[in-house]
Amino acid sequence: MDKIIAFCGLTCTDCRAYIATKENNDQERKEIAKAWATPEYPLKPDDINCDGCTTKAGQTVSFVEACTIRKCALERNIPNCAYCPEYACEQLQKSHQRSPEAKQTLENIHGKLNQK
Repeated sequence: MDKIIAFCGLTCTDCRAYIATKENNDQERKEIAKAWATPEYPLKPDDINCDGCTTKAGQTVSFVEACTIRKCALERNIPNCAYCPEYACEQLQKSHQRSPEAKQTLENIHGKLNQK
């Protein structure tokens, strides 16, 4: 399976919600909903269906729709933030404080783009 890199640099194809969706694993959906639910985003197992953050027509977990990084990238019609002329914006930098792996993924892509 090809990797799907989210706009922020997370690897969607490694995400528990993505995997549970592709495997149609209801037990995993139940565990994810319990682990990820917050007062702002109460989740039920039925909410855990995701085709990846970059999907335009597929399904995503509810909080993905609220992601401002995703919204910006979709408006700019870019594959991910490494392709953005404003890389790495303040919003992305804040996101990467929680996810150094995502930052490294985008740094690698951005570096390759600048070598061309």
